Amino acid sequence: MQRQGIIRRYDSKLSALSRLIDSSIILLTFLALIDIFQADWAPIYVWALLFSIILFNFFAESQDAYRSWRGANIREEVETVLFSWVTGVFFLILIDIFLIHDQAYSEPFIAIWIILTPIELVSWHALVRSILAIIRTKGHNTRKVAIVGATSLGQRLEQSFNQMEWSGYRLEGYYDDRGVDSENRDDRTQASKKIELAGNIEKLISNCQSGKVDAVYITLALSAEYRIKDIVSKLSDSTASVYLVPDLFTFNLLNSRWVDYQGITAVSIFDTPFSGLDSLLKRMEDIVLSFLILCLIAIPMLFIAIGIKITSKGPILFKQSRYGMDGEKFSVWKFRSMTVAENGDSIRQATKGDSRITPFGAFLRRTSLDELPQFINSLGGDMSIVGPRPHAVAHNEEYRSQIQGYMLRHKMKPGITGLAQINGFRGETDTLDKMEGRVHYDLLYIQTWSLWLDFKIIFLTVFKGFLHKNAY
Repeated sequence: MQRQGIIRRYDSKLSALSRLIDSSIILLTFLALIDIFQADWAPIYVWALLFSIILFNFFAESQDAYRSWRGANIREEVETVLFSWVTGVFFLILIDIFLIHDQAYSEPFIAIWIILTPIELVSWHALVRSILAIIRTKGHNTRKVAIVGATSLGQRLEQSFNQMEWSGYRLEGYYDDRGVDSENRDDRTQASKKIELAGNIEKLISNCQSGKVDAVYITLALSAEYRIKDIVSKLSDSTASVYLVPDLFTFNLLNSRWVDYQGITAVSIFDTPFSGLDSLLKRMEDIVLSFLILCLIAIPMLFIAIGIKITSKGPILFKQSRYGMDGEKFSVWKFRSMTVAENGDSIRQATKGDSRITPFGAFLRRTSLDELPQFINSLGGDMSIVGPRPHAVAHNEEYRSQIQGYMLRHKMKPGITGLAQINGFRGETDTLDKMEGRVHYDLLYIQTWSLWLDFKIIFLTVFKGFLHKNAY
């Protein structure tokens, strides 16, 4: 009977140890500052510590902070840890403001704890990475690796190894039974003609058995199933670690991830990043920020409503059907800026000098103030503050057949602002190239989403998103 294995998370024990050390830093820093300031212990401090540790670990897990960082830039790890702490403290203060009303965070030693703890956390992570990097660059804790398959994927893997010398990976060579110029090799690997083979598979087995190779990376095409099985079977007669690098780059991946079903592993090709805890996190972000923003803009919205009513005939607000999450229709709210409120099968985009735009509406559109009612959409759950901008249903039907992957924009809720908008793709899309550019950034946002990216987009929208030459 063939033995079946289960794919497990890499370095799970080290991840648990890292979480324990981070939590200990949070706790011990708090206790040390109480002793230094000779502050009286209060029961609320127990809850403050408990929630700070829980929230930090929650946001750190959502940002995948405890994965193996061996092949990543140290700046990415530092940003992730720092962001997890700042976000956790932000929600801790909100809990105090709206539920506890204790204002414990105003105590001097707690203020110092809030500032000092992230410095310690970042310093600890940076120190560990720096020590490991120094050890590996001196030739210690290194791994001699071999690549099976003279393919373009193998070359990309080699480039990754070369770009992170500090990680300790040392390429021993390429191994393949076929010559690099084999007629059977697919077109994507023809760029690999400069690869010099270290030997065939039998030579690889011999090197693995003699200890010349510590790890083997198989980069053959997915169609080479039987060859891969044969190579893996032969490598089982050695102590080398074996990694299968599937050539998934033949697909245009959207938020790809491993999924485990009772030990059976699948790879998603097209997926949404907003599932499970990430979905809850994104919704919490929308509810909290939408509520705070609506409180700030309530009075300006009242004056805008009065201005619309005085300067032109018609309703103050108008709604238009858009595609939302998973392609389901919803009604988006806007301040009326035109003499018409089109919502049919054929909708003409606003153009520069459009006669349908009212004088006051032109001001609203230039400053993006006509979009403010969409924070109600965000609070209600139809939209998100950050995400792909929703297009009219008529425009969706037009472009879905012209741009590959267009409908993948709807793997998440549409947004009031987005990555495309801060990169200049807003307003009229009078050419296919402009729409393709917008879709490119929309899909890039879904692929790379994080809370940090959301806050960055919101911040940049203030400077790049509201006023723009294409806003008319």
